[in-house]
Amino acid sequence: MTTPRTESWTSDQAYEPYVGRWSRLVALRFLDWLPGGPGLAWCDVGCGTGALSHAVLATRDPGRVLGVDPSAEYLAAARRGAADARFTGIGGNATELPAEDGEFDLVVSALVLNFVPQPDGALVEMRRVARPGGWIGAYVWDYAEGMQLIRWFWDAAVALDPAAVELDEGVRFPLCAPDSLQALFGGAGLLDVAVTEITVRRVFSGLDDVWAPFLGGQGPAPGYSAALPADRRDALRDRFLGLLPRNADGTVTLTARAWAVRGLVP
Repeated sequence: MTTPRTESWTSDQAYEPYVGRWSRLVALRFLDWLPGGPGLAWCDVGCGTGALSHAVLATRDPGRVLGVDPSAEYLAAARRGAADARFTGIGGNATELPAEDGEFDLVVSALVLNFVPQPDGALVEMRRVARPGGWIGAYVWDYAEGMQLIRWFWDAAVALDPAAVELDEGVRFPLCAPDSLQALFGGAGLLDVAVTEITVRRVFSGLDDVWAPFLGGQGPAPGYSAALPADRRDALRDRFLGLLPRNADGTVTLTARAWAVRGLVP
């Protein structure tokens, strides 16, 4: 019997070394793919610690950016990291955005839609707050195949505890695939819907650098790991690290693939 699902979103210091540093790499590539010039109004749905909002501020010269997230701790981190009067962070969720109809030129979301219980409801809200002729865009991890860090974690976990397959994000989140994203955005009545892949890579200093984020409890995989008894966690660590490719100098190079989707508001 596996450990019950334990997911926490309260520590920006634990989230950043786990997924935040990956998301910041994807955000820059994602923005290169989105239309739109300077001076526009952006809404970042589920902004978390601010990876995407900060990239917008740094590269797109926006008029303003609204970040919406249910985690007070993550919002505080997003505000600190922005240090820009054009950014405002407000508590809220994806299906009840604290914004007026047609308020934004671009409505975006990073690594969030799969965690929303009703992603179609989130798209309705994102379309509501986007102006006609504006764009809606998002990206999510390819948990099933392309996000090596998380994929190999669950491969190791399921090998030791077959019931852990119920927690495997590659199984839980069928939304995180091109056809599913295309259908979600098309079903929301958006035009010119397109999906693309974005692959980034990171070099870790060693095995401890790879494993440490799984002790922070932020998100499904670290939540599972942190809740295990010490002996089972050690066994999981050894199994997981044994799957990783290692460079001659002891470093570890991993890649992460995200699926990005965009659509035009009629």
